[in-house]
Amino acid sequence: MDFIEQAVNRRMGDERFDFRQPPGEDALLPADSVTWRIFKNPVSMFVGGITAVILELAEPRVRDGVWNNTSFRTDPMGRLRRTGLAAMVTVYGPRSKAEAMIAGIRRMHGKISGVTEEGFTYNANDEELLNWVQGTASYGFLEAYSQLVKPLTDVEKDSVYREGSLPASLYGALGAPRSQAEQQSLFAAMQPKLKPTGVIGEFLELMLSTSVFPKLLRPYQHLLVRAAVAILPAETRQHLELDAPRWQLKSWQHSLIKLSGRLADRLVIKASPAVHACQRLGLPDGFLYK
Repeated sequence: MDFIEQAVNRRMGDERFDFRQPPGEDALLPADSVTWRIFKNPVSMFVGGITAVILELAEPRVRDGVWNNTSFRTDPMGRLRRTGLAAMVTVYGPRSKAEAMIAGIRRMHGKISGVTEEGFTYNANDEELLNWVQGTASYGFLEAYSQLVKPLTDVEKDSVYREGSLPASLYGALGAPRSQAEQQSLFAAMQPKLKPTGVIGEFLELMLSTSVFPKLLRPYQHLLVRAAVAILPAETRQHLELDAPRWQLKSWQHSLIKLSGRLADRLVIKASPAVHACQRLGLPDGFLYK
């Protein structure tokens, strides 16, 4: 059991989390936020999550903390589910439970320290690392949505970074980017610290081989993994040696993913955290699908 699972279970119990309870309790972010709109889309969330992890693993201290202290290698599907649940609770969960979960994750982070093979010391609560993780997550999710579902304006992109500042501060990422300009500055400052590593290749192979989708949809899963590589900043993709042909999408493949992303954005999934959160607040099931 890794630290995310421990934090979720300790604060919410082992039962399935119910985003409909308690009725009327607000989330950390308002229901009319851009973040609520983009987090409802399962296609862009899957792609953006992989993009974010690639960027995180490129930073040696984050790589060591994640790869050596979580169950990515032994239980990738379980890890994806737990990380996904934590993201959904942060955005859609009632504020009191989201705050409790984040506090639990912070406590678990405090116990994760080490020294990388390059000789860098770290603690998982180091603010610089938390800022990087928050910045890469925001970048991955909003760019996946904007490039594969529906283009976001610069104002909307800035809103996503600004909306993330409250959850980021609770996680300890006090210097997380609050705009595209700050995100670009963060990426420029971190670029010299990013290293190509076999761990990224190992992670991508896990994402290709793990049964996330039914067997008949496995080729589609492979396309989504390649799409995650494609939305990396071009300079970073080249620096991490991920510009090989195997990671490139053909134009028809990119169009297919965009079509599925747009369809997913109009499909009201009754059992999703997004719809259940709307129900908790007395909003129509289709509130986010307008």
